[in-house]
Parts: sequence; structure tokens; C-alpha cells
Amino acid sequence: MSEIKTKANDTSVEDFINSIDQPIRKADGLKLLQLFKEETGESPVMWGDNIVGFGKYKYKYPSGKEMEWFPVGFSPRKQALSIYIMLENSELEPFLAKLGKHKKAKGCLYISKMSEVNEEIFREMIRTSINLIQTKTQ
Repeated sequence: MSEIKTKANDTSVEDFINSIDQPIRKADGLKLLQLFKEETGESPVMWGDNIVGFGKYKYKYPSGKEMEWFPVGFSPRKQALSIYIMLENSELEPFLAKLGKHKKAKGCLYISKMSEVNEEIFREMIRTSINLIQTKTQ
């Protein structure tokens, strides 16, 4: 199995977000940064070139190989905000019905604008995701 390319690094999260050209995407990135800090109690860390992660845990593949990853994070991409939360689909459903405008993919959500989602539900999703990962990795 090849080595994962997206790893934690020392790039400044604030510099990354402030370098975003789109004003709404930059504002949403700053909002997400604050929101994730508040809900996780963790400092943000850049993963690869464009993902902001909070916390670390060891993930074990069925093959036995381990890798370090972040429990929750985001990336303010050009097309949408990518939200990385580690919830199983069945655990996501109650939140997704109340979240607001989004698209779901495996392992992440896509949100066009933070103004289109329910912030309290979003915060609940972050907290639940962190709790589930802590339970699974203990």
C-alpha cells in the first residue's frame, strides 16, 4: 500500500485562509476556523496544501496499516466548503435532515455557504464526530 500524501505540516493556517481570493469563501473559512476551535478545543493544523484539521488520531486500515489523521476539519475549496467529519452514514442522518443546504459524500460534506446551514446543528455534528472517534479509538 502506498504512503498517504496528505500529512500534517507547519504551514500557517491563518496565512492559508487569508490567501483565499473569494471574499465569501475567505469569510466562511475564518468562521469555520473559529467554530472548529471552539467545538474541539484543539489548535488548527494544515494537512497537505489545503485542509485544516483539528486533533489527531491513529486510523487502522483492515490490512493492519496505521496512519495518523485528523478527526474533524475543513477545506475552503473554490467550488464549495469541504467539511471532514468522521460519522457513519446512519449517525449522520438525524443531523443532515436539519442541517440545511449541503451535499453528502463519503467522509465529507459539501456546503456552498455557511449562511445556508444551521450553525447549532453543524456544531452538534462536530461534537458528535469527536465523541465517536474518541470512543472508537480508546
